[in-house]
Amino acid sequence: MFEDPTKQKIGIVGGGQLGKMMILEAKKMNFYVSILDPTPNCPAHSIADDHIVADFDNEQAIRELADKSDVLTYEFEHIGVEALKKLEEEGCKIYPTVKSLEIIQNKYHQKKLLAQNNIPIPDFISVSNIDDIKSAGKEFSYPMMLKSCTGGYDGKGNAVINNLDEIKSAYESLGAGEFELMVERFVPFSKEISILACRGIDGEIAVYPVAENEHQDSILIETKVPAEISESLKEDAVRLAYQVMEVFEGVGIFCIEMFVTEDEKLLINEIAPRPHNSGHYSIEGCITSQFEQHIRVITGLPLGSTSLLRPIVMRNILGEGEQGKAIVYGIKEAFKESDLKVHIYGKEISKPQRKMGHLTVTADRIEDALEKALQASKIIKINGE
Repeated sequence: MFEDPTKQKIGIVGGGQLGKMMILEAKKMNFYVSILDPTPNCPAHSIADDHIVADFDNEQAIRELADKSDVLTYEFEHIGVEALKKLEEEGCKIYPTVKSLEIIQNKYHQKKLLAQNNIPIPDFISVSNIDDIKSAGKEFSYPMMLKSCTGGYDGKGNAVINNLDEIKSAYESLGAGEFELMVERFVPFSKEISILACRGIDGEIAVYPVAENEHQDSILIETKVPAEISESLKEDAVRLAYQVMEVFEGVGIFCIEMFVTEDEKLLINEIAPRPHNSGHYSIEGCITSQFEQHIRVITGLPLGSTSLLRPIVMRNILGEGEQGKAIVYGIKEAFKESDLKVHIYGKEISKPQRKMGHLTVTADRIEDALEKALQASKIIKINGE
């Protein structure tokens, strides 16, 4: 253990907005941070102490990052684990652990482990071809979800199958067998919620307030906290979060996404072993943000308070118009709302539906925060030119 924990050097695989927000918190404590990302001017580039420009599966570059760091972490889970496995075996500190990453990055393996530990999840089955999917349709009925087991995000890698005639097109849209696939029973949920949980190196666990999420086209649009669900459901969600953390034995921030079913039950949807879009509210909404918490625990520091300061709403700012150089509009007018906070990620190119930033509004009542956040989201636009 270091005499001065802040003298540790942190390496982050990934330099997107999550990496950038990790660095912003790390710099408050004066940590030295290196990143690995193939994009020269990625969002985290301008504030990283060192940037290795290389692909995420470049074993030599990952080893170079490890050589420059006392602890490694990552901002997304779709990375090759073989290089990380070797480094971990050699004594490199990697959080969350490579074991956790390897299981979670494959949705089928993730669900299988949860099922083995009696964690409530939608019914699921592995499929390899069109006949397998037809068999799943007989078992689950329609609609049902076809999912790529690896690599999916923001709705990519998912296909809803409404009837027998849609099986072939859904199968082809997800690679026609090129990638491992699974089918999930469709859940007619009433709400989508998520909860952040963090474990320290010493095993201590802290859980954040339950967040309620709204998606459009499988992309997160809005998160509000506290979630508008019953107190008993909130208690159940917190209890489930603790159970999930025990299953994965991970160190760092995890996000656990859940469905609230029409009969008021909870089912785990997916787990992310990293800070999460639905946790961005914690920057302004909680005493300790998800990013500060993650940096604290991977460097061996005690966990911070997860208490909510005020009701808060977060809305994503997505790229609009044509693909091109990112231009931000309306921010001066939007800032007339004094409770508004805006985060622009610094992506050079705007694309339709690409996450370019987010905004938050806090208020004494969640209804007021919702209204102000909605109005601000109508004013602030990021277009490509």
